[in-house]
Amino acid sequence: MIFCLSHCSSINGFMTTGGIEIMEWTPRSEALGQILSLLKESQSPDTVVQQSVQQKLEELNKFTDFNKYLIYVLTKLTSEDEPTRSLSGLILKNNVKTHFHQFPPDVAQFIKTECLSAVGDPSPLIRATVGILITTTASKGELSQWPELIPRLFDMLDSPDYNVCEGAFGALQKICEDSGEYVEKNENCPLDILIPKFLQFFRHSSSKIRSHAIACVNQFIISKPQALMTNIDTFLQNLFHLAMDDDSEVMKNVCRALVMLLDAHISSLIPHMHNIIEYMMIRTQDTDENVALEACEFWLSLAEHPICKEALNPHLSKLIPILVRGMKYSEIDIILLKGDVEEDENVPDRSQDIKPRFHKSRHTIRHEPMENGNSHADDFPDDDSDDGSEDETSLSDWNLRKCSAAALDVLANVFRDEMLPVILPILKETLFHQEWDIRESGILALGAIAEGCMNGMTPHLPELIPYLINCLKDKKALVRSITCWTLSRYCHWAVVLPDHTYLKPLMYELLKCILDSNKRVQEAACSAFATLEEEACTELVPYLGDILKTLVFAFKKYQAKNLLILYDAIGTLADSVGNYLNKDEYIHMLMPPLIEKWNMLKDEDKDLFPLLECLSSVATALQSGFLPYCGPVYQRCVSLVEQTLNQTMNPEQFDAADKDFMIVSLDLLSGLAEGLNANVGQLVASSNIMQLLFQAMQDPMPEVRQSSFALLGDLTKASFQHVAPCISDFMPILGQNLNPELISVCNNATWAIGEISVKLGSEMRIYINMVLKDLIYIINKPNTPKTLLENTAITIGRLGYVCPNEVAPLLQQFIRQWCISLRNIRDNEEKDSAFRGVCNMISVNPAGVVEDFIFFCDAIASWINPKQDLKEMFHKILHCFKEQVGEDNWKRFTEQFPPPLKERLSQQYGV
Repeated sequence: MIFCLSHCSSINGFMTTGGIEIMEWTPRSEALGQILSLLKESQSPDTVVQQSVQQKLEELNKFTDFNKYLIYVLTKLTSEDEPTRSLSGLILKNNVKTHFHQFPPDVAQFIKTECLSAVGDPSPLIRATVGILITTTASKGELSQWPELIPRLFDMLDSPDYNVCEGAFGALQKICEDSGEYVEKNENCPLDILIPKFLQFFRHSSSKIRSHAIACVNQFIISKPQALMTNIDTFLQNLFHLAMDDDSEVMKNVCRALVMLLDAHISSLIPHMHNIIEYMMIRTQDTDENVALEACEFWLSLAEHPICKEALNPHLSKLIPILVRGMKYSEIDIILLKGDVEEDENVPDRSQDIKPRFHKSRHTIRHEPMENGNSHADDFPDDDSDDGSEDETSLSDWNLRKCSAAALDVLANVFRDEMLPVILPILKETLFHQEWDIRESGILALGAIAEGCMNGMTPHLPELIPYLINCLKDKKALVRSITCWTLSRYCHWAVVLPDHTYLKPLMYELLKCILDSNKRVQEAACSAFATLEEEACTELVPYLGDILKTLVFAFKKYQAKNLLILYDAIGTLADSVGNYLNKDEYIHMLMPPLIEKWNMLKDEDKDLFPLLECLSSVATALQSGFLPYCGPVYQRCVSLVEQTLNQTMNPEQFDAADKDFMIVSLDLLSGLAEGLNANVGQLVASSNIMQLLFQAMQDPMPEVRQSSFALLGDLTKASFQHVAPCISDFMPILGQNLNPELISVCNNATWAIGEISVKLGSEMRIYINMVLKDLIYIINKPNTPKTLLENTAITIGRLGYVCPNEVAPLLQQFIRQWCISLRNIRDNEEKDSAFRGVCNMISVNPAGVVEDFIFFCDAIASWINPKQDLKEMFHKILHCFKEQVGEDNWKRFTEQFPPPLKERLSQQYGV
């Protein structure tokens, strides 16, 4: 079949309009036959045939009448089979989505007219296809150009022909879903007419129409338009009337409505809450998993409301067993997960098994003064977590098992130990059950309650932890994998006990699972071990040799997907043990496989992200131990930054730049600067990194600027001689980025300013006016995150340290918030320099602190062990103040102090 592609008035039967609107249109039989032939060919399973058809369809798209043929086949050619007609409509839908605004007016109008004429087609498939086509056209902004659409569909709802009514409702449902905001504002058929009409159909004899009606109203629950609020009582009455409906789609939409009403209009549900909870417990056990999943969402939403505990307390003994039963793998889950396949380590990963990975910087916040230890917030396992729960592409991202487990998790946080009398007997029954899938669900439940019920579970852990460690040897891979995750939820308890009684066996069994023959277990064990590393930190130092042997051996076993998890485990280990990793035997074990992977990966390979992140942590930990490897790594990072910037600045020459390559490279350079310290200077001197950094600091993408400022701060600390010549260019950019709406960008810019000020000394005075006003604004801004407040306070203190005369006049504007921000941070060099700065400023402008002197006293008392000369500065200020006000006034003043503060100042400073 040959298509003539030259532009003329008639091509293979296709009539071109030539700019003249043709009111009457009739297809040419020859062209119609060709299109039908193509449509049938496209249903061939042969990919070569499909590709050929696709190419021909793209050629036909050059002719505007082609879309008239497609709508004709869909709506008028009733002699053809339904799949062919529907396919014609779906091809047209794609054309509408891509090219509708280029359609000539007569083609656009023809499509709209034909759609409306076919809304009531006798075939449910064709009606659904027409509905999709209508909403696609409407969502292209055409609702405003199609004023008759909603009124026509509205009128069709009263048609005695079921097909017309159902087709119109199906189209309206899709319009409400895709263009709800426009519908709310539509003057042609306003919501105060639409919603009462929809409510009438809640009691229709057809379950399909009942379902459409609820779904239409549901689209407006969250936005709470007045038209719905006026009819809320009628809505609820009709909703409750449908509670015992036996149609699964109706039940699903009823459950969805109740979940949304919890968030949008909970007051209307409170009088009926007992019955709603009873209903939702029944529906959570529905044999249709889609219904059960919608109902299960109710418990997640209810847990966010203050009424949850009171409302659920009488039902807890019935609800918890329902949730635990919902956590058991279904038969279809096990099939999709290949749950009977125990050994698959030699099966290569398919590219679709590896989810897109986005770089997440380890250097988001360069300086965290509040860090008084490593607290790790365990997120409940989701699709991307490596917990043994399902994450195959063939399985739903969110299913009843996950929702049930998440619900148990949030309810455990609501009820805490009050849940234990209900859950403990269930755990006792499930954990020791003979059926592996029930045992597995019990282990998941045990992990789910860990955060909320930790206090009450602690007495049981000496028995449960050995049981779980033993489960790591279970013959079923799915049991081993979920056990890894559950152990990660309790590993903090094992870490804090003396003598490593539980830590040691837990660690060694997890290491064995890292080398499991099942990929899912490898993944779960690696992730759990990373959590253990974060909790244990330097407690793992005695075992570093065995840990590294295992992780390095895993490089030989792992397929592509699990390699990414392995990089994370190694990076986390480096973060957790730090410089303890800097021993020749460890370096010789760890670095060769990392460098081998580094050399294998091309610059454009996104698998570089996790490897670069890993190397960033390793470089920081190894410090001078990384020197033999730093040259090529440094150069490649600089090259990646340069390539990305070139692509960004020359978009006409290159494809769109993936800036993650630049971000992750900047972060690794930060790691090198932090780890190598002064040794990085030689690398900086032989590269153009300072020019590249100047460009990156001005990038429109916040994440790029964030990582740029982190690197600038690290280079300032490590190799200031190379930063100093650029300060006059860099400072204005830093000042422009003191915007607290972009927290991480602002934080890193603030931190870099503080580091520069310490190095620049009194020469910083020419830049004070560029930054001080914004820093004072940030420190006084309500609801500023703690880390940003602390960094801002430290930087203001450092500015005062090097330029007290310039900053001291404004002391009164920030001193109270400054003292509050820094009273809780641990003793360190940053805190030391900041307090020296404030002492200098008080010496210059003592009046600036008078009104808030009690806050300054409190901040001084927060020091555990200040350096002697700093302690003398505090002593001098306190005694000068006491002398100025006199003994009686000082006594009255100190009587306001809390007793611990008064006692501490008296003991430490004799005031």
